[in-house]
Amino acid sequence: MKNTFPILIILAVLASACSKHKGFVISGKITNTEGKYLYLDELKVASSVPVDSVMLKKDGTFKFQGKESYPNFYLLRLSENNFVTLLVDTTERISVSGDAANFSRDYTVEGSPGSLLVQELNQTLTNTKHKLDSIQSRIKAFRNRDDFSIQKVKWDQELADIKKSQIRYSTNFVQKHPFSMSSVLALYQKFDDSNYVVQDLQSLKIAASALNSFYPKSEHVKALYANTQRLMQDEKNSKLQEFIAKNGVNSPDIILPNYNGRDVSLSSLNSKVILIQFWSALDRTSRIQNEALVDLYAKYKSKGLEIYQVSIDTDRSAWLKAIEDDKLIWINVGDMKGSNSAVNAYNVQSIPSNYILDKEKNIVARNLQGPGLDQAIGKLVK
Repeated sequence: MKNTFPILIILAVLASACSKHKGFVISGKITNTEGKYLYLDELKVASSVPVDSVMLKKDGTFKFQGKESYPNFYLLRLSENNFVTLLVDTTERISVSGDAANFSRDYTVEGSPGSLLVQELNQTLTNTKHKLDSIQSRIKAFRNRDDFSIQKVKWDQELADIKKSQIRYSTNFVQKHPFSMSSVLALYQKFDDSNYVVQDLQSLKIAASALNSFYPKSEHVKALYANTQRLMQDEKNSKLQEFIAKNGVNSPDIILPNYNGRDVSLSSLNSKVILIQFWSALDRTSRIQNEALVDLYAKYKSKGLEIYQVSIDTDRSAWLKAIEDDKLIWINVGDMKGSNSAVNAYNVQSIPSNYILDKEKNIVARNLQGPGLDQAIGKLVK
């Protein structure tokens, strides 16, 4: 009997260790909810998925447990329109309290720094929207007043100032918390269905890059990163279109040295159908396409086709050897520094890549290969 007491202590310690939950815990109290259900939903990129539910006790207390590999968004929901958003980290012990009547608008959260940031973001935007709605209501109500046009100018300025203040707050928030998943929420907040609050691409790039380095497997981070890449592409395309509009042609000029060191400009090729081909001597796919280009050039050179091939190489010896080995007898240019000015002007994202220009130097097609390329050239040289 004398050894029983130490054994009981050991068993109690082991039982306590086994019962201790190693994931996150969300507990708390919501008053005036006796007999109602509380739901825990995981917030996905474009939807929410039910995870668990509990019937609230007489005193409104509840508890949820779960496991996560990285911070993730959850909804604590009484109904479709009465919920709060939490940013739950892997081992957090989160306490949430409030009253059912105004749970979504007035609640207290403890033990979760990310959830506090989310609460701040949502409450700030909600206050902003209330201010905007108030002014919009005045504009609508006083539309028939004699001094409406004068007041309208004042109200429009107030609307603009309120929006600027929200944009400044949200942009600063993202720049201040680039490694917090709460920035994902900030970047996807909207004034309305079509207008995002944060419109600064630089802030988007900073947050997307930072979060991708920390949480590359997060569904939200993946979506943010992909969206940022698309917007960066759109921005490059927009700059190209701006250049086109400003210069009156949609094919920016290129001036680069050929293999003899003599500058050859794209604009010097008059009354020609031009295939601009971006390539590298060290790229296997480029070399394979060269074989097809040799046949294409032999077929259409006498009918007015010229190939203006731009190398992105930095190894001159490899470039010259490839020209000789592949029997490339058309114009081949490159500054052996990557030809970045040409690459940027034509928004080249990968190689090989090409553009087809008609005889007026208008871009008529891009990145065609095989029969499609042959057919397009054939139609233009007729």
